[in-house]
Amino acid sequence: MSSLSAKTHQSVRHGSTGKRQLGVRALAAQALAPALAGERSLSATLPGAQKLCRGEDIGLLQELVQGTARFAIYYRTLIKPLLQRATKDSEVEALLLIGAHQLLAMRIPDHAALAETVEAARQLGMEKLTGFINGVLRSLQRREAELVHAASVQRHAHPAWLLRAIQADWPIEANDIIEANNSSAPICLRVNRLRYSRSELLVELIEDGLPLEPTRFSPEGLRLIEPLPIHNLPALASGALSVQDEAAQLAALLLNPKAGERVLDACAAPGGKTAHLLELMPDMAHLVAIDNDAERLRRVQDNIERVTLASEDPLPVDIDTICADASDISSWWDGQTFDAILLDAPCTATGVIRRHPDIKLLRRATDVAQTTAIQARLLNMLWKTLRPGGRLLYVTCSLLKAENEDQIITFLKRTPDAKSIPLEKSGEMPGQWRPEGRQLLPEIDGHDGFYYAMLIKK
Repeated sequence: MSSLSAKTHQSVRHGSTGKRQLGVRALAAQALAPALAGERSLSATLPGAQKLCRGEDIGLLQELVQGTARFAIYYRTLIKPLLQRATKDSEVEALLLIGAHQLLAMRIPDHAALAETVEAARQLGMEKLTGFINGVLRSLQRREAELVHAASVQRHAHPAWLLRAIQADWPIEANDIIEANNSSAPICLRVNRLRYSRSELLVELIEDGLPLEPTRFSPEGLRLIEPLPIHNLPALASGALSVQDEAAQLAALLLNPKAGERVLDACAAPGGKTAHLLELMPDMAHLVAIDNDAERLRRVQDNIERVTLASEDPLPVDIDTICADASDISSWWDGQTFDAILLDAPCTATGVIRRHPDIKLLRRATDVAQTTAIQARLLNMLWKTLRPGGRLLYVTCSLLKAENEDQIITFLKRTPDAKSIPLEKSGEMPGQWRPEGRQLLPEIDGHDGFYYAMLIKK
């Protein structure tokens, strides 16, 4: 099989006004390539590709990008024997892996997968490489059984460091976690209680033909029984519904804001939990939402505006959104203490891999030490802003004990006026109790992986 040198082509990108409209596979390759190179996340690249994609192809685009990213580590192992040397061009590699995903995991006829992937190479200016790409994919097609058998040890499709960490922290549950990480995440929705009860909206949506059922643990959640495109659903635009996993919906419910309280949402972007706090207690006295990324903070503001429009009356609450590092309290805190703090701490996000499969490609083992240091500083500094008797809910979407229970145990040892309390919530609480807090592991057709710990200031 022929080999690749360094860059041998120049990518072409055409929007609606360009000379040539890129097909869905070419757009998928452009969105996937930066993640394969370890440079940018899919959340940064996929929306741009979706804007250039025909509406009827949005679902296919998403599966080509996210499905390929989900198994990219495995697909790399499969095609490696077919290359004389490693592929240095990330867009070429993206096309090869997208082709492999179509041949091995999608209900696309082989001839169509091959022809359309080669055509995508032409659209991206890789005319000289079409023979190479076609040859690799045909060899994969012909030698599938042999290559799959040889690469079976890599079927877990996780980086080695993360596989070791999951097996060390969760030796009994590790196989179930891996299987859940490699599955597609269900679509969950949150009903805005400012306008509807869940039962009322569920009846309306079922009458409109949406296959929905109530979530088990969140009293405001709905789950799609079948995957459907919902981006044009009117209830989303009006603020009556928000897309949010069931485990994430528990955050605001557990913090349980009360009338007249000053509430802080630290690390608030993209604002789903912020909006949920408002929906739960629209007559809290003051809500402050902080994020250190101005662009992501605009998403918080958009979410607040969208859900509050669903209320017939103006909400009697002061809302401040502040662009700042939450741990640098001298830059934003006015000295008035908070009754309740939601700390949705930065983490490796290993509990939401099925929604963000590029985490497998972008995270490194060294990231854990960096995130735990950030978490510790946030806990130390935000604790100063909490009034005596106030509560802080610590949240991550991580599976790693270093970021979760170990972090809280260490914080309690160094903070004499802090204590943890059992999480109280009406109904059954998912997950398992840990020495401090509650750990939710990802479940196939269920919730994502989250950790929760409630701290009280003595």
